[in-house]
Amino acid sequence: MEYKQIQELIKTINKSNISELSIEEGDFKIVIKQESTSQIQYVAAPQQQYIQQPQPVVQQQATATTTGTAEKQPVAASNNYITIKSPMIGTFYRSPSPDKPAFVNVGDEIKQGQVLCIVEAMKLFNEIESEISGRIIKVIADDCTPIEYDQPLFLVEPLN
Repeated sequence: MEYKQIQELIKTINKSNISELSIEEGDFKIVIKQESTSQIQYVAAPQQQYIQQPQPVVQQQATATTTGTAEKQPVAASNNYITIKSPMIGTFYRSPSPDKPAFVNVGDEIKQGQVLCIVEAMKLFNEIESEISGRIIKVIADDCTPIEYDQPLFLVEPLN
C-alpha cells in the first residue's frame, strides 16, 4: 500500500463516523482505530521503510498566536506571516536525533525545499520540507510532542 493511500485513509476516517478499519495486503497489515474523542490510534505490522513526506500545508495567518510555543518570545501581529502546518498526525521532532542541533531556529532564513523538522508516524520518520522561502519567526510546536493533522508548526515571514 502506498503512503499516499494510507494518508488518504486516515483523512477519510478522521472525517467519518467509522470507529475501526483493518486492511491486509500480503505481509502488510494496518489497523486504524478512532475513539469517540476523535483520536486515532495506529497499529501496523513491523515494516521499516523511509518515505519522503509531501510538502506541508501552508496557509496565510492574519495574526500571530503566542500559545503552545517552543520558543516563548513575543511576536508582533502581522498580516504577511505564513503558518506552516503539519501534513500528518505524529510526533514532532526539531532535530534529526537528540544529540544533533535543530533543523531550524527562530531567526533562521529558510529556502523552499529545506527540511524544517521530522514527524514520526507509525514508526516512519518523515522529513517536513518548506514550501516557501522566508525567515522563521516562531516555532509553535514543542519538540518531542504529539501533533495533529493541520496543527501549526512554524510561523514564517516570507522573503520578498
